Amino acid sequence: MKKITTTELIAMKARGEKIAALTAYEYIFASILDEIGIDLILVGDSLGTVFAGYQTTVEVTLEQMLYHTKVVSRSVKNALVVGDMPFMSFQVTPEEALRNAGRFLQEAGAEAVKLEGGEEIAATIKRIVDAGIPVMGHLGLTPQSIHKFGGYDVRAREEKEAEKLVKDAKILEDSGVFSIVLEKIPHQLARKVSQSLTIPTVGIGAGPYCDGQILVTHDMLGLFERFRPKFVRRYAELARIAKEACSSYVKDVKAGAFPSREESF
Repeated sequence: MKKITTTELIAMKARGEKIAALTAYEYIFASILDEIGIDLILVGDSLGTVFAGYQTTVEVTLEQMLYHTKVVSRSVKNALVVGDMPFMSFQVTPEEALRNAGRFLQEAGAEAVKLEGGEEIAATIKRIVDAGIPVMGHLGLTPQSIHKFGGYDVRAREEKEAEKLVKDAKILEDSGVFSIVLEKIPHQLARKVSQSLTIPTVGIGAGPYCDGQILVTHDMLGLFERFRPKFVRRYAELARIAKEACSSYVKDVKAGAFPSREESF
């Protein structure tokens, strides 16, 4: 199986091959995704909600992200591993952002980092890229800014915000990002942005015209049940299956039916 790199993702866009990406936060799912041929694994700060039970991603710390990224990186041989830089790990100064980004590669084994934001962080992105660290951008609904937005509504519906997003995408490309996540924006806007760039876009709730797609694995497998975004296709209902299995175990233990003689030494 071919090792996926940032340059390979750009080449995939050039030849019209879609990019498949998912999230992982620990060894088992990272190993499974790598084995089935996923192109990109994002160790997302979404772990705050689906792993740690936080209400938002804002509470996720740098140390938490480094720990989970290290576990995932140890498990992966073929996919590109991208570590999500959490809230306040890159917003203070470009120098601090560079040090933190470097920790993702040096300590946690990631091959790239992801930052949320547009023109306002372009200088920071350029500083990181110039140091030899690949950066993935993220525009549209940026969850770390949820208190600014006031909710998880679709972004860039209005012309002014849509124009800024198109401008920001080009600025990010010029700053050196190898790809941009487009989250929860109108599909025609995502199409316009994707066609305007030489680097690939990876959509989440941004329609079918992006160069690739990403979902939170816990969402698409039906493990996370607190809410169900419109853009998530459920490929399984593992929470239901897990509840049924665990309930059967409890009944067997209570009834003295487990362990059996065959399961004993």
